[in-house]
Amino acid sequence: MQELAQAETKAAAETSSPPVRRCALTRQALEKHELIRFVASPDGEIVPDLKEKLPGRGVWITADHASVAEAAKRNAFARGLKTSVKVPPGLADRLGQMLNEAAISALGLANKAGEVTCGFAKVEEAIRRERVLALVHALDAAEDGCKKLDAKFRARAGEDALPPIRGFTSEQLSLVLGRTNVIHAALARGGAAKNFIEAANRAMRYFLGSGAFEASIGPDTDTE
Repeated sequence: MQELAQAETKAAAETSSPPVRRCALTRQALEKHELIRFVASPDGEIVPDLKEKLPGRGVWITADHASVAEAAKRNAFARGLKTSVKVPPGLADRLGQMLNEAAISALGLANKAGEVTCGFAKVEEAIRRERVLALVHALDAAEDGCKKLDAKFRARAGEDALPPIRGFTSEQLSLVLGRTNVIHAALARGGAAKNFIEAANRAMRYFLGSGAFEASIGPDTDTE
């Protein structure tokens, strides 16, 4: 019985460990969220598989612009897939657009779920009522406004305060949220908001080549 219990404990630990894949360019083993999967289409062209659901053998590349561009230059996709493939021109740039589009789409879903509040005063009120998971500032937002809201949020959330999302212009935010001149927004706790944060962080890390915007999101808590 003791041996069975130990085996079950080991199996549970292995199951809870984050899945790891090896980058075909650097050969470094990384957690899956730090890489992007690519597959070959039926006509042999390399295609990013952001949802990791496309059929066929996959090849993994570190999820930043420089790595994807270098992988295309060195033909790491063909080596990883062990077959000749076609790499479309500007693959790294196109992938960046796809990641941005995925994040914007996720923000739209969070908005539809009622998990987004817009406007400086309304964001301040949401912070005061402790109903904010994270803040979103437009890239073209004034620094003083961002600093004021960030300070208020940190004062309320303390060590649990997530870093603000600053990867999109006011025009992009306004379009997806269906409002004019969106500069600041607040995300309420909820699954759709978490999905947006993950997608936005993924896009920002891709361009910055850094984990500085990584958000560690724990389970939901009651903020009523």
